[in-house]
Amino acid sequence: ACALGQTPPPPRAAVRCLSAGACFSAHLANVSYAEARAACHQRRGSLAWVSGEPELRLLLQLLAEPAVPAPALFWVALKRNASACTHEEQPLRGFSWEGVERGTAPQEVPAALGRWLKEPLRSCLTARCAGLHLAAVREDGPRWGWKE
Repeated sequence: ACALGQTPPPPRAAVRCLSAGACFSAHLANVSYAEARAACHQRRGSLAWVSGEPELRLLLQLLAEPAVPAPALFWVALKRNASACTHEEQPLRGFSWEGVERGTAPQEVPAALGRWLKEPLRSCLTARCAGLHLAAVREDGPRWGWKE
């Protein structure tokens, strides 16, 4: 899986992998959600999705590398279809991980994944995308949140 950001590209892509085999890479470019999805597909991957805290920690470690400037917004596979409504009581607010097939997406999302910088617009009519916003990197870890 990969995450694309909106800043000039670094000399090479940063990569991190879990022992279970899932890998994340960060690629910096100023592109739309659709362009980011296509670029990841060209790299034989897909936009990143996070099923729990281990993946979130790994992705944040990757994005906290010195070559990645903060603040930055990284497209991940977080999308709300036009037929889905905003649900303020859910961690992902009605968004779901796009491109997850065969029931591999988590049925219940951990509360730790429900960090939004700003609550998404309430709607049941418009498709929306969200990215991972890296606000700053501090000694105690990166400051982050989802951003519509």
